[in-house]
Amino acid sequence: MSGEAPRSGAERRPVLPLQGVRVLAVSQYGAGPWATLHLADLGAEVVKIEDPRTAGDVARTVPPYADRDDSLYFQCLNRNKRSLTLDLKHPEGYALFRRLVARAEVVFNNLRGDLPGKLGLDYAALRDVNPAVVCCSLSGFGREGARAAEPAYDYILQGYAGWMSLTGEPDGPPAKSGLSMVDLSAGVLAAFGMVAALLRARTTGRGCDVDVSLFDAAVSMLNYIGTWHLTRGYEPRRQPDSSHPSQIPSQVLPTRDGWIVIMCAKEKFWQSLCEVAGHPEWAEDPRFRTFADRLAHREVLVPLLKGVFRQRSTAAWLLALRGRVPCGPVNSVAQALRDPQLAADGMILEIDHPRFGLMRQIATGVRAEEPAGPEPATPWRHRRAPALGEDTERILADELGLSAAEIARFRAEGVV
Repeated sequence: MSGEAPRSGAERRPVLPLQGVRVLAVSQYGAGPWATLHLADLGAEVVKIEDPRTAGDVARTVPPYADRDDSLYFQCLNRNKRSLTLDLKHPEGYALFRRLVARAEVVFNNLRGDLPGKLGLDYAALRDVNPAVVCCSLSGFGREGARAAEPAYDYILQGYAGWMSLTGEPDGPPAKSGLSMVDLSAGVLAAFGMVAALLRARTTGRGCDVDVSLFDAAVSMLNYIGTWHLTRGYEPRRQPDSSHPSQIPSQVLPTRDGWIVIMCAKEKFWQSLCEVAGHPEWAEDPRFRTFADRLAHREVLVPLLKGVFRQRSTAAWLLALRGRVPCGPVNSVAQALRDPQLAADGMILEIDHPRFGLMRQIATGVRAEEPAGPEPATPWRHRRAPALGEDTERILADELGLSAAEIARFRAEGVV
């Protein structure tokens, strides 16, 4: 799927579930744009409001592959959006913003927790102009409490929430996830919160505040581990070979040319593994018969498994195990992105860009288009992320009815 294509008289555009929803987004960098990317990919009109006094979203300059006021990092988080430069701290800028709020359904920000109230981005400040507006704040530590004014980043929150104590080898230092999982999970929660509040607002005519924080999102992901600790005092420990804490073998094992992940989450999988490995006697060995037995004797069992698995290649083991034991390769990123399932799922997007050429990006993981009718719909055409302020004049003229002279005056005064 690429670029923007002209419509033919017979073509039928797909109807996406959020088509017609207008979102004003005061956000930058990762978590916030990731949240609204999900809405944009599902058809919402997302308008990025960027500060005309700066270079806009800091993500525009994030390396690698940054070119002046644009980068591949910015592009992959901001496709299908519009850009409006507007100084919200200028009285006339904020007045224009309020006029836009009257025509929007969602106002989103990922500012520090103390700023939405100060800048007038919350429901208390905006309900007079639009009682049904949903105001979502995604901050580091929420809008209440002693930490509301503290900035926060994914890396720091992985430490705060205990994630790093769970990750890595037992004798190694604490480790962060290879991905910005706090940002990504919090962004998805914010998107979910906005859609839930939007559904209620459309039903009742009343908007609200939606408050999501990186800290709360990260701690919520502890879920069962947190429940075990709070209820029974469970103390999690890092396990060797990325092992499951109670199911052995459910871990990474070395092969002749790489690594494989196996998951014996049921006794029948363990029995099948013994057969495929050529050691059916292991299934009857009293040391390995049950989950509890294998866990108690993991120091004996795991070296035996490693010795057997090193005898064949990863591909040979996958061929032998698939359909009998849950398993998968430990791919590099390059290998993962060559998986044919991605093409079947439409997960690789192709979008034209004036500087970067043909960009290949990864889709968000939700597809929800209308069922095929008698005439097939043309594919959803994804747009590149906008240049800084690219849509300012169109939005001010078409939506607010401003004249060219008024827009020029606002430009001269630094309002836009």
